[in-house]
Amino acid sequence: MDKQELGAFLRSRRERLQPQDVGLPSGPRRRTPGLRREEVAVLAHISTEYYVRLEQGRAASRPSGEVLAGIAGALRLTDAESDHLHTLAGTAPAKTGLLQREVRPSILALLERLPQTAGIVVSAAFEVLAWNDLAAALMEDFAVLTPDQRNLARKAFLGPSRPAAPMYGISDAAEFRRHVVMQLRSTVARYPTDPTVTGLVADLRDGSPDFARLWEHRDVRSAPVLTKTFRHPAVGEVRVDCDALALPDSDQHLVLYSAPIGSPSADALALLNILGSEARSSAR
Repeated sequence: MDKQELGAFLRSRRERLQPQDVGLPSGPRRRTPGLRREEVAVLAHISTEYYVRLEQGRAASRPSGEVLAGIAGALRLTDAESDHLHTLAGTAPAKTGLLQREVRPSILALLERLPQTAGIVVSAAFEVLAWNDLAAALMEDFAVLTPDQRNLARKAFLGPSRPAAPMYGISDAAEFRRHVVMQLRSTVARYPTDPTVTGLVADLRDGSPDFARLWEHRDVRSAPVLTKTFRHPAVGEVRVDCDALALPDSDQHLVLYSAPIGSPSADALALLNILGSEARSSAR
């Protein structure tokens, strides 16, 4: 159980709620934001003393599933936030300690069978582990990059400051950065001893004020992005459907970018395929 992070997470969720959000009277002016600790305790059907100890990181024992369920209900947590609460409290299934970075051969083969769809496999720490030729043409040639350079979180927050450079000219760069922070918050809770994960977060907090600010919000799991627009220097604007398919056994995601058949963006992807093939042929 990560007592300090558990307490900080509870406090951040409590401070975002107002009495009227949970059916309580507002009462006189409050000196601090959000609900009072005793109000959360009453709503969760636990003692105020115990809840205070949880928030202050002083609880002697791990809270039970029933207690956590009561707290999740009192704080109006989403399913993702409730899962995160259980992870911090040590009641979620334990991971091995290190991220899985090997991609299943069947997934690698699937990437190559999708010539009209750009596809990448990313780890829970936003490492690009595998890609197909169209993804390399749409985004960049990942094969010539170091592992750190293939990390989308590093690219989003520590990449070049030129207007179109940081994230392939995508239209939702700010939203993607928020998504990265929320996902990494969950990843750190699941893999607290993985040096790559903890080192990544430390580098981002030290190197990016924007990341450090978003990190302190302690939000987890953003809404999925259904469409994305790339601005490519060779073919212009490419609007694609974005589908992230979870690979639960390895805690990875297969991210697919596709466009409706016959659309201008589908034509642009087809042109990228041709340009990529020509580039590979000339490189041989």
